[in-house]
Amino acid sequence: MYPVNKPQSFFHLHLISDATGETLLAAGRAASAQYKDARAIEHIYPLIRTEKQVTKVFEDIEEEPGIILYTVVDQKLARGIDERCAAMGLPCVSVLEPVLTVFQSYLGTPAGRRVGAQHVLDAEYFRRIDALNFTMEHDDGQLPANMDDADIVLVGISRTSKTPTSIYLANRGIKTANIPIVLGVPVPESLVYARRPLIVGLIATAERISQVRQNRVLGNSAYEPTDYVDRAAIAEELAYARQICTRHGWPMIDVSRRSIEETAAAIVALRGKTR
Repeated sequence: MYPVNKPQSFFHLHLISDATGETLLAAGRAASAQYKDARAIEHIYPLIRTEKQVTKVFEDIEEEPGIILYTVVDQKLARGIDERCAAMGLPCVSVLEPVLTVFQSYLGTPAGRRVGAQHVLDAEYFRRIDALNFTMEHDDGQLPANMDDADIVLVGISRTSKTPTSIYLANRGIKTANIPIVLGVPVPESLVYARRPLIVGLIATAERISQVRQNRVLGNSAYEPTDYVDRAAIAEELAYARQICTRHGWPMIDVSRRSIEETAAAIVALRGKTR
């Protein structure tokens, strides 16, 4: 019996947070990804900290009912959300509560329940901001002279996910620069002689890069679909990039079937080995 392709359905996902909502959004998307035939329409309500705000949120939910996830550490507000959901017959989950219960059981101390505690402006926060500023200033080969200030430098031909991977790493507090490899053009000498950063080459199959480039050409009339999307020309670019990385002893990661998160994890693992 052959599987039947079901039409994609939609559902409303309401995310109520007393902070930025990042934790909820990640949890909601991770769960939604398990259902390929259903797509979540996300409604995000950040900084919900009063009864009046909760009332306004549920006015919206009444119009478009669905699943409710929340992270609200104020127990009175949390009970109010639970009661409203029960009255409306809607599924409702406190995402952090089971985790806090486990922590309390193991540590023997109740949580302090500080609103937005994960976003305190501490040294780690400012390290991330510094890394993001550095990464944006050193995107796509900008400011190549000070490569030794980077923690990681990504090199690769066009459309190997250098920029999004750099930004993802910067969000973890890792100063990341990226430099394009162009066929026949040597990489900057400052990169060759850099001693501090881990330099990683990002590669992919010619088929994958051609596909991504074709999508870019379709969305941008400024690109001419010549050698830019030709697989033979791309294979030549890739061979040149591999040659450069091999010559300098730079490790390479194939991003053809990797998500940005998986590529970043592989880079962090390499960094741990080289320290």
